[in-house]
Amino acid sequence: MKDTFTHQGMRKKLVETLKTKGITDRNVLQAIGKIPRHLFMDSGFVDHAYVDKAFPIAAEQTISQPYTVARQTELLEVKKGDKILEIGTGSGYQAAVLLEMNALLYTIERQNELFKKTRLFLPKLGYKPKRMIFGDGYIGLEDEAPFNGIIVTAGAPFVPQPLLAQLKIGGKLVIPVGENVQVMTVFHRKSETEFEKKEYGEFKFVPLLEDKN
Repeated sequence: MKDTFTHQGMRKKLVETLKTKGITDRNVLQAIGKIPRHLFMDSGFVDHAYVDKAFPIAAEQTISQPYTVARQTELLEVKKGDKILEIGTGSGYQAAVLLEMNALLYTIERQNELFKKTRLFLPKLGYKPKRMIFGDGYIGLEDEAPFNGIIVTAGAPFVPQPLLAQLKIGGKLVIPVGENVQVMTVFHRKSETEFEKKEYGEFKFVPLLEDKN
């Protein structure tokens, strides 16, 4: 698990690329500049680790494009100590970004193969979520709610109501909504019953899978 000067230089270039694409949150850029993304990828794709593209990982899933990770995290407006729920642990890269930003992270993965792999891998890099759960992201994590923020890392055909219900007042849900192409959508909880909705352009995600276990 080497992180060489070459890798570090490539990360600096990636951070500059993200700045040119409009990412301004310094904490997000700092986290992406620090995390060895190449270690989260299958060895065949390591040369592409710091290109701003998504790449395949296990179980027919992908590691998201760095810009997408940066944009979603920026929209979440994470502050130190925020309690965050991530739906779709995947490779663990987005989780690492949130943990690097000192979030208290709870993360759910529905693919057992990925869950087992990532649960062992993240602590090896020094990243320890508060809880990592194998289960159905559509129902969230009621026993740990409410959350300052919830981030969904797969395309959802609709907005799961339990996720909205598990937000603190003032909290945000960042979710890509749509079937083939998704619109990045942010729900900001204003009160028990009121949510402000904003949309931030089109993205392409693998689908959010319902629990079939």
